[in-house]
Amino acid sequence: MGNGAKAQQKRERNAAKQGATAKSQIKTNQAAMNIICQTCRQTFLLTTRPPALEEHAQNKHGKTAAECFPNAGK
Repeated sequence: MGNGAKAQQKRERNAAKQGATAKSQIKTNQAAMNIICQTCRQTFLLTTRPPALEEHAQNKHGKTAAECFPNAGK
């Protein structure tokens, strides 16, 4: 038995121990999109920092972050 076969057997054993495979975070990320621009309705993650929101408001709409995101940070 070569090293390749041993490695494959070990992968199979480890996969059986772990049970499920890696999970996707897509649903979790979609649920965390709760900052919404009131002008264009674009969603942002809860963890988006104020400078990024300000940049969006200035570049896309020529407004302040407070005008586009009245509920951000609350």
